[in-house]
Amino acid sequence: MEIKPVAYYRGQLGSKFGIPRQSGVVDGLRGEIVFEPAFRSPDALRGLEGFSRIWLIWGFSTSMLSRGIEDAERISSGPLTVRPPRLGGNERVGVFASRSPFRPNSLGLSCVTLEAITEGPVLHVRGADLMDGTPIYDIKPYVPYADAFPDARPGFAPAAPAPVLEVVEGPEWHSPFSPEDTATLKALLALDPRPAFHDDPSRVYGLPFAGYDIRFRVEERRLVLLEAVDSGTDLAFVRGNH
Repeated sequence: MEIKPVAYYRGQLGSKFGIPRQSGVVDGLRGEIVFEPAFRSPDALRGLEGFSRIWLIWGFSTSMLSRGIEDAERISSGPLTVRPPRLGGNERVGVFASRSPFRPNSLGLSCVTLEAITEGPVLHVRGADLMDGTPIYDIKPYVPYADAFPDARPGFAPAAPAPVLEVVEGPEWHSPFSPEDTATLKALLALDPRPAFHDDPSRVYGLPFAGYDIRFRVEERRLVLLEAVDSGTDLAFVRGNH
């Protein structure tokens, strides 16, 4: 079966570094679903305005390519296990018992808040765990009576991840963002985007966010914001032009 994108996601995160591990974890993250020409018709979305949440079926294109074809072949041929971050990255579980991006078919599923539908048409969404440029293969409305099961067993993921870092502003930090987006950035960083094996207080990290490179350092459990460097990325909607 051949599938092609119906749309692409435009969002505040310009790389896979720092992306929340699940949708809804950082609810303030905003983005847009921009359709391919063949689907730019209001008819394709007729009735969608009545729903407050939608499902996105999308592709792990960048994350799969970043590890190379060897990973795709390994997952396809076995062993069919992965190390989920939820278990510290040390314990293996079956690929079908995880939401790891390294899958036999690199498809993802996210539930996001639908805030508005504007001319284009363009879907304005919130809470996605996607990188800017992610291909969207299908969109479906979220239906509470069929999609929500509060009493379901959560396995090894019983609760949403809690903030693990205190985010503070260094003396040279000047936020170029609105108060809302600054709060979103801090909520994102409080989850600690670093790989689990990184623990170097002198290391300066860079996180692409809303057209800026956010420089920060982590000292024990405190993340210090250093500076926001304009990267020149064309993310107009996150600069108030939406």
